[in-house]
Amino acid sequence: MPCLAWLLLIAALVFPLHAGAQPTFSDTPASAAPQATLAPLSVEGRYIVDADGNRVRLRGLALSDPFHLAEEGQWTRRYFEEAAAWGANLVRIPVHPQWWREAGSEQYFAWLDQGVQWAGALGMYVIIDWHTIGNPLTGVPHRPLYLTTQEETFYFWHLVGFRYAGNPTVAFYELYNEPTNREGTMGPLGWPEYKAWIESLISMLYAIDDRKIPLVAGFDWAYELRSVVEDPIAFPGVAYVTHPYPQKVPPPWEQAWDRDFGHVADHYPVFATEFGFMSEDMRGAHIPVIADERYGKAVLDYFDRRGIHWTVWVFDPRWT
Repeated sequence: MPCLAWLLLIAALVFPLHAGAQPTFSDTPASAAPQATLAPLSVEGRYIVDADGNRVRLRGLALSDPFHLAEEGQWTRRYFEEAAAWGANLVRIPVHPQWWREAGSEQYFAWLDQGVQWAGALGMYVIIDWHTIGNPLTGVPHRPLYLTTQEETFYFWHLVGFRYAGNPTVAFYELYNEPTNREGTMGPLGWPEYKAWIESLISMLYAIDDRKIPLVAGFDWAYELRSVVEDPIAFPGVAYVTHPYPQKVPPPWEQAWDRDFGHVADHYPVFATEFGFMSEDMRGAHIPVIADERYGKAVLDYFDRRGIHWTVWVFDPRWT
């Protein structure tokens, strides 16, 4: 056998043909296979529109973390089927930082890939939510479960951005669940500094895939958006987040809601990615969620008048 043929045979044995599939120095993070089961969405002024420019109203459910649901044996297609049966056209999937570290990115993406596939097949868009609470500028968390860093947050979104690039079912990235500094006790949290940090995240994500819609939360546990109209995020295609729980302001609520976040919906899309209520005698009742059906009717009527999109907290029996 000629020498060249021997060399080729040895190379084939030492370096199998599948070696090209192994990671190399130049590789980007792994991506999931894009699924075009739903039409892409985008921002047009204060509206969310589909590929034909038709205005879309999104109403759905905030789900529980896949980590918790998997432990309960409930991370299943049936769970998503129930969400769709309730009338949802949008689901919000939270990822808690502590559980993300505990399970690892490979396991989380296995769960998220399933959830995205189930949601898309059932006609529901997906928000992926980095479910942390605290001061993103100082790193002080509300509880240990929410402890993260700016570096971890960037890397999480870096991986997610590549994973779901080109997948229209994953339409929204909720960058930081609930920014708060507890009236300064978690350190300073000013809008200009927070805005600059959020813009750096969006810059990275848009470099990966500029067809996603970033969701930017306001202050006071993602309740108030008073600085947005005068000093908006310096990128197109952004929507804003509020969590208008009933005890944020006393009733009647509507005038305060106009002041604190509702006016933003005249200029940009607004999402209430969390809201809800329970009576004072229910298990787990706490400020700021104690109310009755008067709040429920008032907040839904308000969302309808303002065209605010929403996912109610939370599709899980632990929360009464």
